Amino acid sequence: MATEIELKAWVSEPDALRERLDGLARGAGSFEKEDSYWYDPAGRLSASGIRIRKETDRNPQGEDARRVLVTYKQKETRDGVEVNDEHEFLVSCDRPFEELLIRLGFVRGSCKHKRGWSWDYAGITVELACVEGLGWFVELEILSDSPAQEEVCAAKSRLREALETIGVGQDKIEPRYYTELLLHQWIDGQPAGQPPADAVP
Repeated sequence: MATEIELKAWVSEPDALRERLDGLARGAGSFEKEDSYWYDPAGRLSASGIRIRKETDRNPQGEDARRVLVTYKQKETRDGVEVNDEHEFLVSCDRPFEELLIRLGFVRGSCKHKRGWSWDYAGITVELACVEGLGWFVELEILSDSPAQEEVCAAKSRLREALETIGVGQDKIEPRYYTELLLHQWIDGQPAGQPPADAVP
């Protein structure tokens, strides 16, 4: 189990930010992530449900790596920063695991699709991503082996400082989860935007 400390912020000029990150951090390649969220009506697991992620990573040499990750978290937001106890494991294929969840009484909920690029910046994972239906975000994440309050506070400070360094203001931080944003968009009846084909990898 790891403690995940992360924040995300809206990005209005993704091309400029990508260029800035290329100059500040070590590029880790591009990615595409398709997430589906499964919920237990009986409430036997965390309220955030189980996430099944089909992920393709392309390293700077152009080599692809594909995997299916299952994740469940105990989520908390503190001052706009997510602090999550994360449990994660690999499965060989998503379909058998989905069938198991159905047999256990889980129901499929929201889905999320994002594509973009990632960097390593002084031990912080940085992703510039286009989330289908929402737009562009930058995500900064630190994984800690310790859930101690002092460790979490130090990580939060590092994330905010890094956000300022890459040129994104604190006022752009989005404290809500993507699933909340997508749900509100669906309720409001707004059309789901599609990024241009050449805008993301």
